[in-house]
Amino acid sequence: MTLEELVSCSTDTEMQSVCDCLEELLKAARDQERLTVGVYESAKLMNADPDSVVLCVLVCDEEDECDVALQIHFTLIRAFCCEAGVDMLRVSGMRRLATVLGEPRERDLHCILVTSPQAEREELGAVGRYCSESRTRNQWPPCITLHER
Repeated sequence: MTLEELVSCSTDTEMQSVCDCLEELLKAARDQERLTVGVYESAKLMNADPDSVVLCVLVCDEEDECDVALQIHFTLIRAFCCEAGVDMLRVSGMRRLATVLGEPRERDLHCILVTSPQAEREELGAVGRYCSESRTRNQWPPCITLHER
């Protein structure tokens, strides 16, 4: 089964639209200081104030797939997100993400939370729709890949 079949994105253009929207959303949230970056920091925020979180981005490249500790953290964060009704997105492309956010590659970018004081989910645009479609199928969203440009 292909990614397009799972997500009902019929073209590469639609998937690229989700990637572009995600990049713009993350840049805007960074500029407005509405990002929480890092697995531990994200788990703390989800425990303290899950209602402020509108999107959880879990980043896992191929080399991270065998990191058992990271996968356990992802499971915990996923549970928090499911309980709080937070949109989740799996992404690969750590290098591209670091470039988009202007972060050093040494920083833990495996989990990124986007917060909103008013919890306005409409601002998520294509990313929110993508997450919503996956959630209605009661499935873990397929991984999207951010490509170097």
